[in-house]
Amino acid sequence: MKDYSKQTAAVQSGVKRSQFGELSEALYLTQCFAYDTAEDAERRFKEPREDEFVYSRYGSPTVAMFEERIAAIEGAESAFSTASGMAAVSGALMSLLKAGDHIVSARALFGSCHFVVDTILADFGVEVTFVNGSDIEEWKSAVRENTKVLFFESIANPTLEIVDIEAVVGVAKSVGAHVVVDNAFATPVYSKAIEQGVDIVCYSATKHIDGQGRAMGGVILGSHDLIEGPVKTFMRHTGGCMSAFNAWVMLKSLETLELRVSRQTENALKLAREIEKRGYDVIYPGLESHPQYDLCMSQHGAGGTIFSLRLEDKETAFAFLNKLEIFSISNNLGDAKSIATHPATTTHQRMTEEQRLAAGITPGLLRMSVGIEAADDLLADVLNALG
Repeated sequence: MKDYSKQTAAVQSGVKRSQFGELSEALYLTQCFAYDTAEDAERRFKEPREDEFVYSRYGSPTVAMFEERIAAIEGAESAFSTASGMAAVSGALMSLLKAGDHIVSARALFGSCHFVVDTILADFGVEVTFVNGSDIEEWKSAVRENTKVLFFESIANPTLEIVDIEAVVGVAKSVGAHVVVDNAFATPVYSKAIEQGVDIVCYSATKHIDGQGRAMGGVILGSHDLIEGPVKTFMRHTGGCMSAFNAWVMLKSLETLELRVSRQTENALKLAREIEKRGYDVIYPGLESHPQYDLCMSQHGAGGTIFSLRLEDKETAFAFLNKLEIFSISNNLGDAKSIATHPATTTHQRMTEEQRLAAGITPGLLRMSVGIEAADDLLADVLNALG
């Protein structure tokens, strides 16, 4: 499947048909597997062959189909699916770090990502340095001999700051560190992260991959050695695996991923342009006014499905949210339904005010995840709320 486009891989790759020859992928709801003999069980635990399974915490046919398909789309050698996006991020980082190691992280992160790096890793004895993700000189100054991981969101949540992937990869190589990227905003549709030298890519499958608000999930992608080695070892024993049912939901969602994300991106660009024309402070990397527009176009090729709107203060932001009719007030994103979020009081509320302001999250900042509804209806909804 490597010779085919992402769109074809999203429909055709990773199919494992049973003896019945079903066209739609089968859902295997089983906790464990039976063996013909005791000797067969012993062998399978020691040296499982391709498409042999022992326990659903380690994998199942349905989960394997999802992992093979998302790996084909991303251009990765291997994948391990997880119970949530945060299980993917925390699992990737914990599998590569130990006490005494050093991690350099971009400051602009999703609230839970910031908590994992700033608190959990630090509590386990990992040294942490935060930098301005868009300033490559800060990355260069921050790395040390014991730096093992450089971590960032390729498009930051919710400030839409873009990190120059190839530049950071170059810094990591200078000290022999791994690069781990949370790629949720970029989506597999616009991702070239593996091609650009990233070692591990993480997704919250709960977002665009499902895209319809139904199931939780995540995935860690990378080289065969990293995923089949430290990542799988850590994830299988700590238990943060994806259920077969959720894998089946995600597997079917991948078939329409490109269609949904393309429509959402078209809508987001139209809304961002029209709102900016009316004098509002719009943050969207697909706008030429965005300071990182050129980097966005060269690195991702599109601005994505989300824009942020910076209003005067919390009271103005709340009044706007409460007047919306089509956009739902929720903390999810990447859904087929349009969603508006006030990060300072929801997704990033665990951060201190000082940390939020340092990351660019002001009290009046709103994150607008644009769905697949008619763009004119969405625009009228936003303009009415702004009025």
